Amino acid sequence: MDVDTRLLRYFVAVAEEGSLTRAAERLFVSQPALTKQIKRLETQLGVPLFVRSRAGMALTEPGQALVARVPVLLDSWDGALRETKSVARRAARVLRVGFVASAANEATQQIIEMFAGRRPGWRADMRQAAWSNPTAGLAAGDVDAALLRLPFPGQDALRVEVLFTEPRWIALPTAHPLATRDEIPFRDLWEEPFVAAPPETGSWQRYWLAADEREGRPVRIGAVTEQPDDWLSAIANGYGIALTPESSARYYARPGITYRPVTGVSPSRVGIAWAPADDTEPVVQDFVRCCLDANPPRPDGISA
Repeated sequence: MDVDTRLLRYFVAVAEEGSLTRAAERLFVSQPALTKQIKRLETQLGVPLFVRSRAGMALTEPGQALVARVPVLLDSWDGALRETKSVARRAARVLRVGFVASAANEATQQIIEMFAGRRPGWRADMRQAAWSNPTAGLAAGDVDAALLRLPFPGQDALRVEVLFTEPRWIALPTAHPLATRDEIPFRDLWEEPFVAAPPETGSWQRYWLAADEREGRPVRIGAVTEQPDDWLSAIANGYGIALTPESSARYYARPGITYRPVTGVSPSRVGIAWAPADDTEPVVQDFVRCCLDANPPRPDGISA
């Protein structure tokens, strides 16, 4: 019997989390989709793997037997994939770099140029990801490194170096009454509808809604989007407002949208991330070094 390794990864996530909701957030999938895949695995194996209750997901005896063996199997398969991709990377001289939105802002081109100088003949293949994929393909092994906005789901399982910090601003329709202010306290925005990332992104969505910085006030969501263009359209059309990095005012300037500084909300950080297995991969580490060299800390100890 052949079983898709993705189903096994889903099974392990649910077993470790003990909850479909938490596992879905960890895997960046919707809870109904995850439920469907777990049922599919149980059907293929012909045995129940979980006992479902209001308290969560408890492993059955067959489930306990499977979870004892699957992690070793997946680790072995992941090792084989990493070695295969590493050989292909060296043969093609291409480093795959995922990124979300504006990557490392103005430093991005400098990083690419520095990498080309450090690794003559190599190319950094930049791959933009949707906001529904906050690790830009790194968690799935689709890229070798990624320039990401922190925090993101699954961050603890990866290596991350913070490159710089920038304030979070607010993007509003130009006709919005608050758009005429020079600066807006975040508490003045609590009752506004917000444009949000998909709910399956979990902590990523919560961070960009500043859900934990509202003193318990509930969030109103006016629209859900995955791509910058859709995000901009939703704001311009008046479906909601959105927290965004200060640099969005430069990268996503558009008629009908006004960007304003916000007080009372924590800043955004950008980092370079890679898999722990690549700690000793010279090409990946060269790219990490270029990212750090292009974003040196300021004398006051604060990232630029």
